[in-house]
Amino acid sequence: MTMTYTRRTKDQLAARVAQDIFDGAVVNLGIGQPTLVANHLPKGREVILQSENGILGMGPAPEAGEEDYDLINAGKQPVTLLPGGSFFHHADSFAMMRGGHLDICVLGAFQVSATGDLANWHTGEKDAIPAVGGAMDLAVGAKQTWVMMDLLTKQGASKLVPECTYPLTGIACVKRVYSDLATLECTPEGLKLVDLVDGLSREELEKLVGLPIAA
Repeated sequence: MTMTYTRRTKDQLAARVAQDIFDGAVVNLGIGQPTLVANHLPKGREVILQSENGILGMGPAPEAGEEDYDLINAGKQPVTLLPGGSFFHHADSFAMMRGGHLDICVLGAFQVSATGDLANWHTGEKDAIPAVGGAMDLAVGAKQTWVMMDLLTKQGASKLVPECTYPLTGIACVKRVYSDLATLECTPEGLKLVDLVDGLSREELEKLVGLPIAA
């Protein structure tokens, strides 16, 4: 019997990621979906958000009409600054990223392998625009790299794969994948299940992904 399940919305997924960010963590949120995590950090939990264009101490997105376009993140989105926040040269920001000073980075991805290889800057297609940004520096510099993405492409193919077919951003760097259907850990032995959306079984998830998933 096929079970019915509801995918996490983008905001529900962002809230799920935010739930696992520990108090006192220094975190970089990648361009795109990961920036939503800033809006869902639990009240009372101190999380220091860093952006590679040279900001430390970002807050949630500004209210409509309160945007200051002189205060933007690396994705050119307006942000807010918390008390004690600071600005600095992007070279210092990249030194921070490369030097192991970030506890967690949350990135989007085109593909992630079962063992944690990451492909998120180019699809290999002739007309695709490469956009590596700071992803390679983040993937190897942060203490933990998490990926936040839809589990399947618009064509229904799994973005979790045995081996990435797109150009790699980093090798064995992804620790966790947070998706609209499940949260999974990438280990040297393959994928391990953390949680599922209601109504979806591990066996059905394995069929969607096409890979074994340890309980």
